[in-house]
Amino acid sequence: MREPPRRHSRYPDYDVLEKRGTPSWNDKTREVIARRLAIGSQRPQFFTADEFLTVDAIAARIVPQPEGRPPIPVAGLVDEKLHMERADGFRHAGMPKEGEAWRITLHALDVESEAAHGKPFRSVGDEAQDAMLRRMEKGDLKSEAWQGLSCADLFKNRIGRDLVYAYYSHPSAWSEIGWGGPASPRGYVRMDFDERDPWEAVEVKDAATEERGDG
Repeated sequence: MREPPRRHSRYPDYDVLEKRGTPSWNDKTREVIARRLAIGSQRPQFFTADEFLTVDAIAARIVPQPEGRPPIPVAGLVDEKLHMERADGFRHAGMPKEGEAWRITLHALDVESEAAHGKPFRSVGDEAQDAMLRRMEKGDLKSEAWQGLSCADLFKNRIGRDLVYAYYSHPSAWSEIGWGGPASPRGYVRMDFDERDPWEAVEVKDAATEERGDG
């Protein structure tokens, strides 16, 4: 958990959505990405209103977002996944199903926060939230509200994992890291280390190198 990064990109002129009408993406890819882009601040379908605010608060600490662009709706992406019951296809031993694991975590964090600060997790300051999430990550939260589950396992295998995956499932994050997104039907050709296809994003430092002819 850290302060949100300032606006800085190694790919400042790159927008992955410019590929929308090119051979890089087929109709199915365009359909999936359009559905993802449609997720915003609409009423949650899986979480309650209060649970959704808590998910949003956790996401702000784990995947802080840069300034200068609309934020990725991380909480909305997680809510949509759980509502649609899109499971991972596997589950760690002793771990409840995705939705149950989330609800246990959100309730337990509120119980821990109420005991420590007299307020639910979403209502305490950033430093208090960071401190509690660090304790969760280390396995130091012991309230009965965890129902005998390891808070560290919930952090690693469910909460942190789902939030990071949601962030990097969004085209804004792809543009941020210079990734071209799904490559169907075109595919990727230059697969060796430090090589890129000519239609992929050019990193700022690489652009200067190519102008000099050094690369």
